[in-house]
Amino acid sequence: MIRTLWDLIASKPEPKPRRVRRTSRAAPRPDAAPRRDGPMAARYRSMQREMLARYGVRVRKWRTSMSGVAWQVTYKDGTMARLIESPQPRGPMSAAVFLHEIGHHAIGFNRYSPRCLEEYHAWRFAIEAMQERGLNVTNAVLKRRHESLRYAIDKAVRRGLRRLPEELEPFLEPFEPPAHRQAG
Repeated sequence: MIRTLWDLIASKPEPKPRRVRRTSRAAPRPDAAPRRDGPMAARYRSMQREMLARYGVRVRKWRTSMSGVAWQVTYKDGTMARLIESPQPRGPMSAAVFLHEIGHHAIGFNRYSPRCLEEYHAWRFAIEAMQERGLNVTNAVLKRRHESLRYAIDKAVRRGLRRLPEELEPFLEPFEPPAHRQAG
């Protein structure tokens, strides 16, 4: 007997029953201490609240990745919304990305030209804000800044940049972590 395509369509096999994945939520151990935020978590939260209030910025979305974006919207009535998406500050890298996005609002959009110079000043704002608040500026944060600015320079060159601003010249070289300072 020859089967046709219509025979196959008419006699669909029964779907396999779906396995229900059950997750057990273990009850907390009675002897385990409740998780407490340490002093650094409180400092990050305090910095976050202060910066959002000072610059009138609203977080549209907390990102899970270490990336961010800042923009502003001007409405017909003249009001302006200042918005960012960034990771919530919980450590040096997420704090640096958060402060970089705040930095765009702090320095003002389209204030610096070319655009890679605006990126430089937003990173400068972020690093200085971290230092002022005693937050740890790690080599990973400095490397991230370096790579971000190198990317911005390369992008500007592809778009026809003729003269690189002096402040950005160090970012043409490979990243060199700063030497550790000796106490005493």
